Parts: sequence; structure tokens; C-alpha cells
Amino acid sequence: MGLVTGILTLPFAPVRGIGWVLDKVVKAAEDEYYDPAPVQEALVNLERARDEDRIDDEEFARQEEALLHRLEEIRAYQLRQGGQPGP
Repeated sequence: MGLVTGILTLPFAPVRGIGWVLDKVVKAAEDEYYDPAPVQEALVNLERARDEDRIDDEEFARQEEALLHRLEEIRAYQLRQGGQPGP
């Protein structure tokens, strides 16, 4: 950016700064939302609950289906972003 361009666009610096911050916030939120670790942990806890007879097989199947669907959604997002899906 040249000196003249820098001076002329100086009034827009706060807007560019807000845009940069918003991009970072959105990226952080997406990273957290599409993190497979909490879903995988929930699957482990669900299995443990079934093994300890805290939930029946019907409830286990319902919750497992929802969690597996969520993992599929996360992996599809990761593939769209060009990244490798997690384990």
C-alpha cells in the first residue's frame, strides 16, 4: 500500500479492524463447533452409561445415532474445508 493510499484509506482503518476481528471470532467459533473431540468423548460416555446400566439399549441407540450423525456432519465440513477428517 502506497503512502497516498494509506492516507486516503486511514478513515476506514477501524472498519477493516472490526472486519478482521469478526473473521477471527467466526473462525474460532467454527473450530470449536466442528471439533470432533467432544462428540467422540460423548460416544465414550454413552457407551460407559450403557455398560453401567444407567441407560437402556433404546435410549443408547437414539443418542448414538444423533452423535454419529454429528460426526458425519463434522467430517463433511472438514472435507469441504480441504482438511483431513480426524480419526
